[in-house]
Amino acid sequence: MMLKTQIEQKLKQIYQDEYQAEYLVLFEQIIAKWQHQLPRAGQQLTEQNTYLITYGDSIYDKSLTTFPVLHRFLKQHVGKAITDVHILPMFPYTSDDGFSVVDYRKIDPQLGNWQDLQEMAHDYRLMYDFVANHISKSSDWFQGFLNQQPQYADYFIEYDADFDASGVTRPRVTPLFHTYGQHEKQKTVWTTFSEDQIDVNVKNIHVLVELTDIFLEYISHGARSIRLDAIGFLWKESGTTCIHLPQTHAIIQLWRELVDGLQLDVQIITETNVPHVENVSYFGNGTNEAHMVYQFTLPPLMLHTIQSGDAKKLSEWASQITNPSASATYFNFLSSHDGIGVRPVEGILDKEQIDALITSVESNGGRVSYKNNPDGTKSPYELNINYIDALRHATDIDETISWKKSILAHAFLMSFIGVPAIYYHTLFGSDNDIAGMESSGINRRINREKLDADKLAAELENDPRRNYIFSNMKQLLEVRQATSAFHPFAEQRVLTSDDDAIIIIERGIGDEMVRALYNFSAKPKIVPLQTMSKNIFNDELYETEVQLNGYSFVWLQEQ
Repeated sequence: MMLKTQIEQKLKQIYQDEYQAEYLVLFEQIIAKWQHQLPRAGQQLTEQNTYLITYGDSIYDKSLTTFPVLHRFLKQHVGKAITDVHILPMFPYTSDDGFSVVDYRKIDPQLGNWQDLQEMAHDYRLMYDFVANHISKSSDWFQGFLNQQPQYADYFIEYDADFDASGVTRPRVTPLFHTYGQHEKQKTVWTTFSEDQIDVNVKNIHVLVELTDIFLEYISHGARSIRLDAIGFLWKESGTTCIHLPQTHAIIQLWRELVDGLQLDVQIITETNVPHVENVSYFGNGTNEAHMVYQFTLPPLMLHTIQSGDAKKLSEWASQITNPSASATYFNFLSSHDGIGVRPVEGILDKEQIDALITSVESNGGRVSYKNNPDGTKSPYELNINYIDALRHATDIDETISWKKSILAHAFLMSFIGVPAIYYHTLFGSDNDIAGMESSGINRRINREKLDADKLAAELENDPRRNYIFSNMKQLLEVRQATSAFHPFAEQRVLTSDDDAIIIIERGIGDEMVRALYNFSAKPKIVPLQTMSKNIFNDELYETEVQLNGYSFVWLQEQ
């Protein structure tokens, strides 16, 4: 009864004067359909949890469907150093490397099937993508809409001359509206991301019911985390920016009510590539919205820190980061299938510092993608490059310096409050896929190369770059898992240093405390200690001070 009341309140909050009693009945039917088929709440996140971000076909064998190949490769080479596997959109699609979904409920047959995922779930917790904001123009939904099938009436947002879209926030430079169909069936509809990605209309209750049903179906198929892709754009309202609107937050809260009310074993994770204050708004009050939000500020801020050798901005920002509650934390990452967002450091880095990032990325073989602004201008939206290559600097004496920088950056990531997520190319020490980017004409392809399983296995043993990075990353992951002070909800303090290149992070839970020291410059640094401390990697003792070589770190426990 309490869940029914909470659902009703959220639906009234979303639809306001348009709300009808029928809306609650539709949701009661969904609850009745799923409540006995879904896994109940299990173990909470701990220091053991680390996510791997990958596509379902990122690791392949040409003779096999790819889910079993990925599963086998991870078991053989990564083992339990990774606990959670985030599989990017795995459905039939027509563009955007999976993010233009044709059918939310089917698996791309080249990847495998739901049974393959159930097998993988025996060894790894799984995270699925829910591309709730838009769907492929080739989908049955949109084709039914164009063909005026009653079932799909109002499933999409048609152009309305009275709708004021002048202030709409755009992540792309493509038109906001595109026209489809012919003659009397011609429709002009809203397209936030591309001509092939049609925004759905959640003002239609039947669309929200359908999306909610899909959300619960993913949980029934083994999702223990669900990433809400580009969720900030979900609701549109005339005269607004059409991003982060109250109705969008209320829809996420509605799904959280279902998770909590049905006591489901799943984490809701929001993906909003925006400035930090906007991003953390998706925690709601800390208990009623996302369990985790993507920590979008960290990738560009870390890149600035290592390229400049100045950790002041990172230190100032990090000192303000705390968990909003005992049930919500950060999804920390440095690289992913997308580029390095620029917007998340608005108000943190100035124009000169952002321009320096752009220059360094372009000099290292990367590209810059742009977005449209409401005033008609364009501005940088993301930097497209492999993260390890982004860390190179003209003054580096050889390429191994960028390898050390990558390990330094990921050591910080793994010690920072929240849960770490590692992109597969970063874990395996890949480099820029210039050929893939240039042949496709898609900037993001620079960091999306697919890897032959047998070749990758050999290179992890024999290729110096892959071997160095992979072996050091595995060690970081394993030491982190053995250190309870790195629990996602352990306390964190950022300690001050007289040296702008040094950051000291202190994490503690119960009787265990770890002090992590980082040198973001090329020069050796001496850091004084108050008490004797032990390096938790090799048990080396330090009495009064630690010498940190260039681009190095140490995790210490006081003795």
